Amino acid sequence: MTATGEDHVTARGGPWWWARRRSAVFDASLAVVSALECALEGIPFARDAGIPVAAGVVFGLLAGSVLLVRRRWPIAVVLVSIAITPAEMGFVMGVVGLYTLAAAELPRRIIASLAGMSLVGTLIVTFVKTRQDMSRGDLDIGDWFVPFAAITMSLGFTAPPVLLGLYVGARRRLMESLRERADSLERELQLLAERAEERAEWARNEERTRIAREMHDVVAHRVSLMVVHAAALQAVARKDPEKAVRNAALVGDMGRQALTELREMLGVLRSGGGERRESAAAVPLAAVGVAAAAAAAASRAADDEGPCLAELEELVGQSAAAGMVVALSVEGDVRSYAPLVEQTAYRVVQEALTNVHKHAAGAKTYVRLAHRVSEIAMQVENEPPEEAASSARLPSGGNGLVGMRERVSALGGVFVSGPTDAGGFRVSAVIPAS
Repeated sequence: MTATGEDHVTARGGPWWWARRRSAVFDASLAVVSALECALEGIPFARDAGIPVAAGVVFGLLAGSVLLVRRRWPIAVVLVSIAITPAEMGFVMGVVGLYTLAAAELPRRIIASLAGMSLVGTLIVTFVKTRQDMSRGDLDIGDWFVPFAAITMSLGFTAPPVLLGLYVGARRRLMESLRERADSLERELQLLAERAEERAEWARNEERTRIAREMHDVVAHRVSLMVVHAAALQAVARKDPEKAVRNAALVGDMGRQALTELREMLGVLRSGGGERRESAAAVPLAAVGVAAAAAAAASRAADDEGPCLAELEELVGQSAAAGMVVALSVEGDVRSYAPLVEQTAYRVVQEALTNVHKHAAGAKTYVRLAHRVSEIAMQVENEPPEEAASSARLPSGGNGLVGMRERVSALGGVFVSGPTDAGGFRVSAVIPAS
């Protein structure tokens, strides 16, 4: 927290209604000064009223000490000062009381009423006192001086403290408003920071999922074909050396292709991760935006460099070279799509063929691709595998169908997979063209 909010609350440590100890000491000092002033002014008041001087002094002490409660009951202080105005005492209490009243959070009509009462009281007392002095001969000035002195004294006694109090009260309320706004802004910033951390964590999870999906698609298909060719190579190594050589060459080509794709992906990850680390070290709060931009750039780069539908025939040819009986059919006018759409369609067919290699070795497979007006559809269906067909016994992680469904759903498409009535397996997907 800043110097606002909770820190402001913990600063309270004064007794009773005072917020701070220094405020209590200041009010006590003002009350002592006011009490002494009223006590001294009580002496001539007692002589004029014909009462004992001690009574006038005690009355002045009691009246002046009321200033001690000015912060708690400012209205009472002003009323007491108005009440003792005819006794010509309480100048300090009247000025401080009016200031405190105007600075307090009270309705303006109450402030105006009490200030008006104080003004009228001071005006009357000053008018009577000045007229008595002139009648006794203490002042030898024209009659115009009486109302002038009364008006001047009443305004000078009332207007400055009221105006100053109104200004200080407005400034105090403004500071409180700014303090509340600062606290609210700080809470909002903390909430935004928490949400930014949640978004960053979500982005990291999404990026990990995407990377895992890409790694699965890149590695699983190539390695599956390599294992199939290696098994075939082992079977024909002695019977047909020429075919063994061809299979060995295919294994090498597929291994190099898998390594090339892995290098490209790792290169994208290194560049994106470096930018994220540098940005996070330089600007911690802005690292979320930089990480998101880097992830988006990495995703675009991976999409641009990924496979496309033009390579689909080569993909099917690789499976055929591995011994799969596979047929490719294309319907509709061939056209280009967005890179991400073509890459997703390619990966769906690739993963479906990989599953055939794993679970239905030797089964006849049909790959269908349909170019429609506003969408592209693909289907990979295999017949039941022959019982005599040998399997390479490839391991399965169970992530292939999940990854295909995630890819297609991310583009707003529909993905369906399941066994056929004939005992085979079918994978179908429809992806919007735009």
